[in-house]
Amino acid sequence: MAEIRLDGLALPSLEAVHDRFAQALPLPEWYGRNLDALFDCLTDLGEPVTVRLLHREALEDRLGRRGRALVRLLRRAAEENPRVSLVEE
Repeated sequence: MAEIRLDGLALPSLEAVHDRFAQALPLPEWYGRNLDALFDCLTDLGEPVTVRLLHREALEDRLGRRGRALVRLLRRAAEENPRVSLVEE
């Protein structure tokens, strides 16, 4: 099982978030490094993955509306795909 750790205190940008996912998961070539593509990839995953979200408030503060959209996306992906687990700490 893959685990992706997203620490809001350590992630400087949304690009860094995409880097984390690209390093941890076998994403398809068409992955466009945007939130829509990330959602599609997470909801299509056949392998289990845990996304560990630390310091959500800091992430949302740092990334603004894009950070809030990312958190909503992660929650929705976990609801739609039982192989995706979101742990907020």
